[in-house]
Amino acid sequence: MIFKCTRFAPDAHNDFFYSPTRRESAPSTSPLPLPMAQSAVIVLDFETTGHSPAFGDRPIEVGAVRIEKGMMVDRFQALMNPGFTISWFIESLTGISNHMVAAAPDCEEVMVRFADWIGETPLAAHNAGFDAKFLDAELARIGRERTNPMACTLLASRRLFPDAPNHKLATLVRHLDIFTTGIFHRALADAEMTGRLWIAMTDLLRGRYQLEEAPFALMQALTRIARTRVDPFIRAYIEGQGLAPSPSVKA
Repeated sequence: MIFKCTRFAPDAHNDFFYSPTRRESAPSTSPLPLPMAQSAVIVLDFETTGHSPAFGDRPIEVGAVRIEKGMMVDRFQALMNPGFTISWFIESLTGISNHMVAAAPDCEEVMVRFADWIGETPLAAHNAGFDAKFLDAELARIGRERTNPMACTLLASRRLFPDAPNHKLATLVRHLDIFTTGIFHRALADAEMTGRLWIAMTDLLRGRYQLEEAPFALMQALTRIARTRVDPFIRAYIEGQGLAPSPSVKA
Protein backbone atom coordinates (compact mmCIF):
# COMPACT_ATOMS: atom_id res chain seq x y z
CA MET A 1 0.00 0.00 0.00
CA ILE A 2 1.25 3.50 -0.82
CA PHE A 3 0.88 5.98 2.01
CA LYS A 4 0.04 9.30 0.40
CA CYS A 5 0.86 11.63 3.27
CA THR A 6 4.33 12.84 2.32
CA ARG A 7 6.38 16.00 2.85
CA PHE A 8 5.58 19.00 0.66
CA ALA A 9 6.72 22.57 0.24
CA PRO A 10 4.91 24.50 3.03
CA ASP A 11 1.76 26.27 1.89
CA ALA A 12 -0.47 27.73 4.57
CA HIS A 13 -3.38 28.86 2.42
CA ASN A 14 -6.79 27.34 2.92
CA ASP A 15 -8.60 28.35 -0.25
CA PHE A 16 -11.80 26.54 -1.08
CA PHE A 17 -12.48 26.52 -4.80
CA TYR A 18 -16.05 25.60 -5.58
CA SER A 19 -17.98 26.42 -8.71
CA PRO A 20 -21.14 24.53 -9.62
CA THR A 21 -20.86 22.79 -12.97
CA ARG A 22 -23.25 20.85 -15.11
CA ARG A 23 -23.44 17.30 -13.81
CA GLU A 24 -22.62 14.53 -16.22
CA SER A 25 -24.59 11.32 -16.27
CA ALA A 26 -22.81 8.14 -15.25
CA PRO A 27 -21.16 6.18 -18.06
CA SER A 28 -23.45 3.87 -19.97
CA THR A 29 -23.59 0.28 -18.78
CA SER A 30 -24.15 -0.84 -22.37
CA PRO A 31 -21.30 -2.53 -24.30
CA LEU A 32 -20.44 0.79 -25.96
CA PRO A 33 -18.92 3.15 -23.35
CA LEU A 34 -19.20 6.88 -23.68
CA PRO A 35 -16.02 8.55 -25.01
CA MET A 36 -14.08 10.96 -22.82
CA ALA A 37 -15.54 14.03 -24.50
CA GLN A 38 -19.02 12.99 -23.40
CA SER A 39 -18.40 11.44 -20.00
CA ALA A 40 -15.61 13.65 -18.56
CA VAL A 41 -13.56 12.54 -15.54
CA ILE A 42 -12.73 13.95 -12.11
CA VAL A 43 -9.24 13.26 -10.78
CA LEU A 44 -9.04 13.47 -6.98
CA ASP A 45 -6.57 13.20 -4.13
CA PHE A 46 -6.90 12.99 -0.34
CA GLU A 47 -4.33 13.84 2.34
CA THR A 48 -5.18 12.00 5.54
CA THR A 49 -4.29 11.42 9.18
CA GLY A 50 -3.12 7.87 8.44
CA HIS A 51 -3.43 4.72 6.36
CA SER A 52 -7.05 3.63 6.71
CA PRO A 53 -10.50 4.80 7.81
CA ALA A 54 -10.87 1.34 9.36
CA PHE A 55 -8.46 2.54 12.06
CA GLY A 56 -10.28 5.82 12.60
CA ASP A 57 -8.20 7.89 10.17
CA ARG A 58 -9.87 10.76 8.35
CA PRO A 59 -9.05 13.18 5.54
CA ILE A 60 -7.41 16.52 6.29
CA GLU A 61 -7.45 17.81 2.71
CA VAL A 62 -9.16 17.01 -0.59
CA GLY A 63 -8.27 18.30 -4.03
CA ALA A 64 -9.75 17.50 -7.42
CA VAL A 65 -9.80 18.61 -11.03
CA ARG A 66 -12.47 18.07 -13.65
CA ILE A 67 -11.25 17.12 -17.13
CA GLU A 68 -13.32 17.54 -20.26
CA LYS A 69 -12.05 17.13 -23.83
CA GLY A 70 -8.49 16.78 -22.59
CA MET A 71 -8.53 20.01 -20.56
CA MET A 72 -8.88 20.83 -16.87
CA VAL A 73 -12.00 22.94 -16.66
CA ASP A 74 -12.74 23.13 -12.92
CA ARG A 75 -11.02 22.62 -9.56
CA PHE A 76 -12.00 21.84 -5.97
CA GLN A 77 -9.75 22.17 -2.91
CA ALA A 78 -10.35 22.31 0.82
CA LEU A 79 -8.64 21.60 4.10
CA MET A 80 -10.89 19.90 6.62
CA ASN A 81 -10.94 19.38 10.36
CA PRO A 82 -10.85 15.66 11.25
CA GLY A 83 -12.17 16.33 14.75
CA PHE A 84 -9.02 15.25 16.60
CA THR A 85 -5.40 16.28 16.93
CA ILE A 86 -3.07 15.39 14.08
CA SER A 87 -0.01 13.54 15.36
CA TRP A 88 3.38 15.22 15.23
CA PHE A 89 4.43 12.52 12.77
CA ILE A 90 1.65 13.40 10.32
CA GLU A 91 2.32 17.13 10.75
CA SER A 92 5.99 16.65 9.94
CA LEU A 93 5.24 14.23 7.12
CA THR A 94 2.60 16.34 5.34
CA GLY A 95 3.25 19.88 6.52
CA ILE A 96 -0.45 20.24 7.31
CA SER A 97 -0.57 21.47 10.89
CA ASN A 98 -3.15 21.38 13.63
CA HIS A 99 -3.28 25.16 13.38
CA MET A 100 -4.23 24.91 9.71
CA VAL A 101 -7.05 22.39 10.21
CA ALA A 102 -8.36 24.11 13.34
CA ALA A 103 -9.67 26.93 11.15
CA ALA A 104 -11.07 24.55 8.52
CA PRO A 105 -14.65 23.26 8.26
CA ASP A 106 -15.28 19.76 9.52
CA CYS A 107 -15.08 16.76 7.22
CA GLU A 108 -18.84 16.38 6.93
CA GLU A 109 -19.35 19.95 5.70
CA VAL A 110 -16.63 19.64 3.09
CA MET A 111 -17.78 16.22 1.94
CA VAL A 112 -21.35 17.39 1.33
CA ARG A 113 -19.98 20.06 -1.00
CA PHE A 114 -17.55 17.65 -2.62
CA ALA A 115 -20.24 15.01 -3.19
CA ASP A 116 -22.44 17.61 -4.87
CA TRP A 117 -19.49 18.77 -6.99
CA ILE A 118 -18.50 15.34 -8.30
CA GLY A 119 -22.07 14.23 -8.96
CA GLU A 120 -22.00 10.95 -10.89
CA THR A 121 -18.92 11.78 -12.97
CA PRO A 122 -16.36 8.96 -13.36
CA LEU A 123 -13.38 9.30 -11.02
CA ALA A 124 -9.66 8.62 -11.18
CA ALA A 125 -6.81 8.77 -8.68
CA HIS A 126 -3.20 7.67 -8.32
CA ASN A 127 -3.33 4.58 -6.11
CA ALA A 128 -7.12 4.77 -6.32
CA GLY A 129 -7.73 2.08 -3.73
CA PHE A 130 -6.43 4.42 -1.03
CA ASP A 131 -8.60 7.37 -2.09
CA ALA A 132 -11.67 5.21 -2.68
CA LYS A 133 -11.56 3.90 0.89
CA PHE A 134 -11.56 7.40 2.34
CA LEU A 135 -14.11 8.74 -0.14
CA ASP A 136 -16.53 5.88 0.55
CA ALA A 137 -16.08 6.10 4.33
CA GLU A 138 -16.68 9.85 4.38
CA LEU A 139 -19.70 9.61 2.08
CA ALA A 140 -21.17 6.97 4.41
CA ARG A 141 -20.84 9.42 7.30
CA ILE A 142 -23.11 11.89 5.48
CA GLY A 143 -25.57 9.23 4.37
CA ARG A 144 -24.41 8.97 0.78
CA GLU A 145 -22.95 6.22 -1.37
CA ARG A 146 -20.60 6.40 -4.31
CA THR A 147 -21.94 5.03 -7.59
CA ASN A 148 -19.18 6.60 -9.72
CA PRO A 149 -16.83 4.18 -11.47
CA MET A 150 -13.19 4.74 -10.52
CA ALA A 151 -9.94 4.17 -12.43
CA CYS A 152 -6.41 3.96 -11.05
CA THR A 153 -3.72 5.94 -12.86
CA LEU A 154 -0.98 4.06 -10.99
CA LEU A 155 -2.15 0.70 -12.36
CA ALA A 156 -2.83 2.12 -15.83
CA SER A 157 0.61 3.75 -15.95
CA ARG A 158 2.28 0.40 -15.25
CA ARG A 159 0.68 -0.91 -18.45
CA LEU A 160 1.26 2.16 -20.61
CA PHE A 161 4.70 3.27 -19.36
CA PRO A 162 6.52 0.04 -18.51
CA ASP A 163 9.91 1.70 -19.06
CA ALA A 164 9.43 4.21 -16.21
CA PRO A 165 11.89 3.69 -13.29
CA ASN A 166 8.86 3.23 -11.04
CA HIS A 167 5.28 4.42 -11.07
CA LYS A 168 5.17 6.85 -8.19
CA LEU A 169 3.52 10.12 -9.20
CA ALA A 170 6.69 12.20 -8.80
CA THR A 171 8.70 9.73 -10.88
CA LEU A 172 6.14 9.70 -13.69
CA VAL A 173 6.01 13.50 -13.73
CA ARG A 174 9.78 13.58 -14.28
CA HIS A 175 9.80 10.63 -16.70
CA LEU A 176 7.08 12.11 -18.91
CA ASP A 177 8.21 15.72 -18.49
CA ILE A 178 4.78 16.69 -17.13
CA PHE A 179 4.43 20.30 -16.03
CA THR A 180 4.58 20.84 -12.28
CA THR A 181 4.77 23.85 -10.00
CA GLY A 182 7.23 21.92 -7.82
CA ILE A 183 4.73 21.41 -5.00
CA PHE A 184 4.08 17.76 -4.21
CA HIS A 185 1.87 15.98 -1.70
CA ARG A 186 -0.78 18.63 -1.28
CA ALA A 187 -4.16 17.45 -2.48
CA LEU A 188 -4.84 19.94 -5.27
CA ALA A 189 -1.26 19.92 -6.55
CA ASP A 190 -1.26 16.13 -6.69
CA ALA A 191 -4.69 16.06 -8.33
CA GLU A 192 -3.50 18.49 -11.01
CA MET A 193 -0.39 16.41 -11.73
CA THR A 194 -2.45 13.22 -11.80
CA GLY A 195 -4.86 14.99 -14.15
CA ARG A 196 -1.98 15.79 -16.49
CA LEU A 197 -0.89 12.16 -16.26
CA TRP A 198 -4.43 11.08 -17.19
CA ILE A 199 -4.35 13.39 -20.22
CA ALA A 200 -0.92 12.02 -21.22
CA MET A 201 -2.24 8.46 -21.06
CA THR A 202 -5.37 9.19 -23.09
CA ASP A 203 -3.28 11.12 -25.63
CA LEU A 204 -0.94 8.13 -25.93
CA LEU A 205 -3.87 5.78 -26.61
CA ARG A 206 -5.38 8.16 -29.14
CA GLY A 207 -2.09 8.57 -30.98
CA ARG A 208 -0.87 4.98 -30.86
CA TYR A 209 -4.21 3.40 -31.78
CA GLN A 210 -5.56 6.22 -33.96
CA LEU A 211 -8.63 6.80 -31.84
CA GLU A 212 -10.79 9.90 -31.88
CA GLU A 213 -11.36 9.45 -28.14
CA ALA A 214 -10.03 7.17 -25.38
CA PRO A 215 -13.05 5.92 -23.40
CA PHE A 216 -13.01 5.89 -19.60
CA ALA A 217 -14.08 2.25 -19.72
CA LEU A 218 -10.95 1.35 -21.68
CA MET A 219 -8.73 3.14 -19.16
CA GLN A 220 -10.48 1.31 -16.35
CA ALA A 221 -10.19 -2.05 -18.12
CA LEU A 222 -6.46 -1.60 -18.64
CA THR A 223 -5.87 -1.77 -14.89
CA ARG A 224 -7.21 -5.33 -14.72
CA ILE A 225 -5.14 -7.09 -17.37
CA ALA A 226 -1.64 -8.58 -17.39
CA ARG A 227 1.03 -6.14 -18.54
CA THR A 228 2.18 -8.56 -21.26
CA ARG A 229 -1.29 -8.50 -22.85
CA VAL A 230 -1.74 -4.73 -23.14
CA ASP A 231 -1.41 -4.28 -26.90
CA PRO A 232 -3.54 -7.26 -28.03
CA PHE A 233 -6.11 -6.43 -25.36
CA ILE A 234 -6.46 -2.81 -26.54
CA ARG A 235 -6.69 -3.84 -30.20
CA ALA A 236 -9.33 -6.45 -29.40
CA TYR A 237 -11.23 -3.95 -27.24
CA ILE A 238 -11.23 -1.36 -30.02
CA GLU A 239 -12.44 -3.89 -32.58
CA GLY A 240 -15.09 -5.29 -30.25
CA GLN A 241 -16.43 -1.89 -29.27
CA GLY A 242 -16.36 -0.44 -32.77
CA LEU A 243 -14.53 2.69 -31.63
CA ALA A 244 -14.21 5.46 -34.18
CA PRO A 245 -10.77 6.21 -35.65
CA SER A 246 -9.40 9.72 -35.66
CA PRO A 247 -10.73 11.87 -38.55
CA SER A 248 -7.09 12.34 -39.61
CA VAL A 249 -6.76 8.60 -40.27
CA LYS A 250 -7.64 7.69 -43.86
CA ALA A 251 -9.38 4.40 -44.56
